[in-house]
Amino acid sequence: MSERYSETERIYDELLLARLQAGDRRAGERLAARWYPRLMRTACRLLRDEDQGRVAVQDAWTGICRGWRSLNDPSRFPAWAYTILHRKCADRIRQNQRRRSRVGERASEPTVAPAGEARVSIAQAFDGLSDDHRTAAALYFSEGLTIREIAAVTDVPTGTAKSRLFHARRHLKEALGENHSDEGE
Repeated sequence: MSERYSETERIYDELLLARLQAGDRRAGERLAARWYPRLMRTACRLLRDEDQGRVAVQDAWTGICRGWRSLNDPSRFPAWAYTILHRKCADRIRQNQRRRSRVGERASEPTVAPAGEARVSIAQAFDGLSDDHRTAAALYFSEGLTIREIAAVTDVPTGTAKSRLFHARRHLKEALGENHSDEGE
């Protein structure tokens, strides 16, 4: 998984957003360059498809660009950006479900690019999670959001976000063979 979102990165993003709101276009370009990989990684995890992830990120970034002026608290940028992305991904999932039900398609198995046994195992473990649990795990482990931020992104109470992350962790440990029980000792 990727490294957590550090305090230094948060402060730098807040500075970029403040400069962007003051009219600095280059700050906007830097913010986009910094956030595209994060948003893309999350969209691919949620949608399980790189092409659809790219479309969702483009749609999300369009929404971000339309609304950045109204964001009063730059420290809320990560949760706000992921909320927009989450909604765009949910829209794509609904579109895919409608299309499949009209055409009678079955969902295809997600493909995992060969990148080492551990990476494949992790990807398969994530694929075994429900959509809600996968979202919580991706935002926490890959993007470094806090429980409170995950709750804001997914529009659920903090306790629900915490529970989803708990269940996702448990499933991932079991799927990766890390469930160390006391049985047989």
